[in-house]
Amino acid sequence: MAAGDGILSGPIDLDGPRRPRVAYPVAEAVPGLVVNQRGTPFRGTVVEARADRVTILDAAGRQHLCRLAPGGFEVDGRAVTLVAPKARPAAAAGPARTASGSLAVEGASARVARAGRILVEGVHDAELVEKVWGDDLRVEGVVVERLDGADRLAEVVRAFGPRPGRRLGVLLDHLEEGTKEHRLAAGIDHPDVLVTGHPYVDIWQAVRPAAAGIAAWPTVPRGRLWKEGVLAALGVEADPARYWRQLLGRVGSWTDLEPALIGAVEQLIDFVCEPA
Repeated sequence: MAAGDGILSGPIDLDGPRRPRVAYPVAEAVPGLVVNQRGTPFRGTVVEARADRVTILDAAGRQHLCRLAPGGFEVDGRAVTLVAPKARPAAAAGPARTASGSLAVEGASARVARAGRILVEGVHDAELVEKVWGDDLRVEGVVVERLDGADRLAEVVRAFGPRPGRRLGVLLDHLEEGTKEHRLAAGIDHPDVLVTGHPYVDIWQAVRPAAAGIAAWPTVPRGRLWKEGVLAALGVEADPARYWRQLLGRVGSWTDLEPALIGAVEQLIDFVCEPA
């Protein structure tokens, strides 16, 4: 072998060939975005992002502060680089609106309560209606009361004594053909009573999954308490009352609700407020 022909005759590349750096797509860490932290089982929804850190809320209601590393998260199964959201230009000033999307009435005080009422099945229903439609209801003088279950519906209607100028609206859960609620509603036949509702087993489902920070509401087998089954399927350790507070906190306006509930509530408000 001639001198200078060996493998050590040329310059030695101790580092080997350079690997091309992977370019990950960029995703803005907007509040509510569902992310997986790569290399860990951690999954949650973005609360806020600043500079090189992001705060994420897991299914158990715990907040975690994570570093924004290149390709450090997955969104919809794709590796991405999360970045803090860009500042958005201020929207042009326009009429103020309530959480239900109605035009806000500046300086309006609560109207004296009407004789008419809207009844809802339980505490969670009442709290959700108040959060989204509360301003509208106060301007119109409509009071929302709890029915505490649909089984006593006929008795409650008789006791209320509906008549022109004293209308009653009722919002029921799970109002679908063949359900108990559907049979109870069919038994109410009065011109000054309107029974409507939504198809969901519980008012929780009327919150859009995207707003709730989940892919979809789980299907719970028959015979199991629905709320407990949902929490188990989601892997949430919180009790139903605590989870509801978190869920209600995620609802900012009517856009976070399913159309079936929006239409039912709007229909009841119009019915109760209609002149005799």
